[in-house]
Amino acid sequence: MFKARPGSRPSMFYGILIRMFFNDHPPPHFHARYGEFEATIDIGTMAITS
Repeated sequence: MFKARPGSRPSMFYGILIRMFFNDHPPPHFHARYGEFEATIDIGTMAITS
């Protein structure tokens, strides 16, 4: 199991962990993790930024 960072809003479905952080850097985005894989997704364009 994971330990959520303060300010995160975790959600999990099909094994994919979705996190958003209050007052995080622009542009608005969320973090997705699936097993060993991790991505940052821009909310406005839905593009993977890292």
